[in-house]
Amino acid sequence: MQAQAKPSTLAEWLTLLETRHSKAIDMGLERVGKVKEQLDIRFDCPVITVAGTNGKGSTCAMLESILMRAGYRVGLYIKPHFLHFNERARVEGVPASDAALIAAFEAVEEKRGDISLTYFEFTTLAIMKLLADARMDVVILEVGLGGRLDAVNVIDADVGIVTSIDIDHTEYLGTTREEIGFEKAGIYRAGKTAICGDPVPPQSLIRHAEAIGADLWLMGRDFNYQGDKQQWAYGGRAQRRNSLAYPSLRGANQLLNASAALAALEALRDVLPIGAQEVRTGLATVELPGRFQVLPGQPLVILDVAHNPHAAATLAQNLDNMGFHPYTYAVFGSMLDKDIEGVINQLKGKIDHWCVTGLPLPRAATAQQLKDKLLEAGVEPEFKPDAACTIETFDTPAAAFANAQSRATENDRIVVFGSFLTVAGVMEARKPELH
Repeated sequence: MQAQAKPSTLAEWLTLLETRHSKAIDMGLERVGKVKEQLDIRFDCPVITVAGTNGKGSTCAMLESILMRAGYRVGLYIKPHFLHFNERARVEGVPASDAALIAAFEAVEEKRGDISLTYFEFTTLAIMKLLADARMDVVILEVGLGGRLDAVNVIDADVGIVTSIDIDHTEYLGTTREEIGFEKAGIYRAGKTAICGDPVPPQSLIRHAEAIGADLWLMGRDFNYQGDKQQWAYGGRAQRRNSLAYPSLRGANQLLNASAALAALEALRDVLPIGAQEVRTGLATVELPGRFQVLPGQPLVILDVAHNPHAAATLAQNLDNMGFHPYTYAVFGSMLDKDIEGVINQLKGKIDHWCVTGLPLPRAATAQQLKDKLLEAGVEPEFKPDAACTIETFDTPAAAFANAQSRATENDRIVVFGSFLTVAGVMEARKPELH
């Protein structure tokens, strides 16, 4: 930062980090590993890392909620954020303060020397430093992209969880589930617990776990769940959890995520014992924005960060399970490098009125590009006043949402989905309503 004033606020730090490294994503652990050693980041407590295409955030939130109910001091690194960067670092359930984050940024800056770090690498090291210094009882780290070469993977975790494996980030991780499964399995460690919550795991993940001598727990073989309309039960290698409340996070895949979380806690039960009531209460009270989050009021508003076909299929299933609504409005924005056609194909029969939006990033699809993709997918707008299907374009998620609100009746529903920025834009616009 020669010839440049040192940032004094969190906003100034983040602005600097966004522009400093030549590439936004620069996979590899060598640079991060060197700075981690300089910072002497080490955890004197169990560490759980969580990777996967979808379900990472939900699994992290459930672990945090249950462990906190059991009285443990929990540190959590979760991403991305919606409204404030501080959301990414949680100490005992509370987002880190600006002052704590700035101190951690300054520590990384002091030790990195001439090593150039991406925004993600720099902030990951800073948050890991913050959590290590906070002397937690347990730390949960959400992996960013893939696993093997993600910055989080410089930490040797006691338990590695892979939630689900599907096609996403193909330019970095490969184009098949087998290739992507190998990348996700990179978080597993020899002699440590390796959990896979995907009911159909790629052989590459199984082979890698076995090759390195990890203790592999597979859904359906080592742990499983069953349930009825009122409650559900978890069964593991040596532990059963009966009469459980359904997670307060809604959606079709949440029992897969909850089971993987409970398998991790079973593996750690000698060092982090947890009673039945703490598990029940933790699941019943867990909160996580933007994951099939149904907001109170009319018309119904659903926020969901479904941005790949796998997540969109789950969203479609969840919408089907909600009962009848005369019309469904969608506020949809996406990055251009996503499988937009695949997302649309999962949802095109579920949505009557599309309000498509641009997003404030150069790599985002424009509203017109999204409209073109909808037309190519066979979504046919009807050009009459009482049209049963429309496609409208907007510059911002707030404008798209305002349009949907103005047209929807109290019995309709509005689903806001796609990129985190789509959901964040609507959250920001709704803030005056919520206070």
